[in-house]
Amino acid sequence: MKHNTSEPDLPHKVYFSAKRALKSHASGGNVLIAATVLALIAANLPGINELYSDFWNQEVRLQVGSFNIFSHAGHPMTMLQFINDALMAIFFFTIGLEIKREVLVGELSSFKQALLPIIAAVGGMLVPVGIYMVLSSGTDYADGAAIPMATDIAFSLGILAMLGSRVPVSLKIFLTTLAVVDDIGGIIVIAAFYSAHIEVMYIVYGLILLGVLFLGSVFRIQSKIFYIFIGGGVWYLFLNSGIHPTIAGVLVAFCVPATPVFPPQKYIQAIRSSIKNFNAEDDELLNRRSILNKDQMDWLKQIESASDKVISPLQDLEDSLHPLVNYIIIPVFAFANAGITLWHMQPSAIWSGVGLAIICGLVLGKFLGIFIFSWTAIKLHLAPMPEHSSWKMLASISMLGGIGFTVSLFIANLSFGSMGAHGLELLNNAKLGIVIGSLLAGILGFMLLHRTLPKTACEDSGEC
Repeated sequence: MKHNTSEPDLPHKVYFSAKRALKSHASGGNVLIAATVLALIAANLPGINELYSDFWNQEVRLQVGSFNIFSHAGHPMTMLQFINDALMAIFFFTIGLEIKREVLVGELSSFKQALLPIIAAVGGMLVPVGIYMVLSSGTDYADGAAIPMATDIAFSLGILAMLGSRVPVSLKIFLTTLAVVDDIGGIIVIAAFYSAHIEVMYIVYGLILLGVLFLGSVFRIQSKIFYIFIGGGVWYLFLNSGIHPTIAGVLVAFCVPATPVFPPQKYIQAIRSSIKNFNAEDDELLNRRSILNKDQMDWLKQIESASDKVISPLQDLEDSLHPLVNYIIIPVFAFANAGITLWHMQPSAIWSGVGLAIICGLVLGKFLGIFIFSWTAIKLHLAPMPEHSSWKMLASISMLGGIGFTVSLFIANLSFGSMGAHGLELLNNAKLGIVIGSLLAGILGFMLLHRTLPKTACEDSGEC
């Protein structure tokens, strides 16, 4: 029997949001995989590996006189720092936009709909961290406990996309919401535990600029340049304050208004009025490919202006930045950070030390945390089982949650990147653990889903 799609547990806005997330992130996962493979090749190919390593230590400058925008504590950023502290701030800015949208109109707007993945995400953060802490107790890599707590939304949704319409919509919503909540957890951890020496005055100035952005949102200033320009100032002040600059990206995103100037009805009226002017024109003139006259230019500009005012700055920025983030920033980050030198690495790095702790955290910890917390919530009737799914399907999705690539690499850099030569060795082993753990979770998750999902497409079976 075909499911009644009018049930309130699956509102259209949640379905649209999950479908939109798949479209935005899934294809970007393929580019991310390609960038990771290229990084591994470049880091281990004789003659190229030295060029690859040296390139990331080049200085980056954008100066006006003696003032360098890309500087930290008076020192120019290296290329790697520019990617991790500047480009990734844009990545976290888009995460902030996404979180705000999800809270307002998406998967996090309905408490009942979001409760199960929220509980699952909490388990998926606590258990991997706990396993890592047990395995790293008393070691020099204990500070990396947050590395296995993340779920990479691009990779995980990319694998779901490979399975096509066999995946019930409810499971897509579950994984998307879980990944968003994971991002929130990662942001909190970065803000709380990865701040250096604090410069109070820089924080004060940054908060003043954030206050200006907040007032702009209250008074419905729609100019995207306003938020980007002042947001850049907030980023620079946070960069030099000791608080990690990616947090600035999230806070600026929360200040971007989500309300458009025009409601859709007013927009429709505006474009109808302009189109009427074109309807009065001669058909033969309109069919010609010629330079527009002044009146035609004015009518088209009115339509363009109305189109800008019916889309909120939040949605406009999110849509505009997603291609930049998915196809440039994240692949560049992966290419710069996933290069692991394997020639001098001992095989024991996989089954001992920080590598083993991360692999166990991602593969075992994520699976147990997500599944056990979900099972408990459902058995206690705190939240329902996702529609048209089973315990086997939920377990398979839980395994897929162990893909923790992008944010895990980011936190690994924060954990070990400033510890000198020994820190670089730990970082290299941590990267290997992240790649292997994410790969194992992805392969196992795909195989389990392939076995447990319906053999036919949901729309063909009439069940999803």
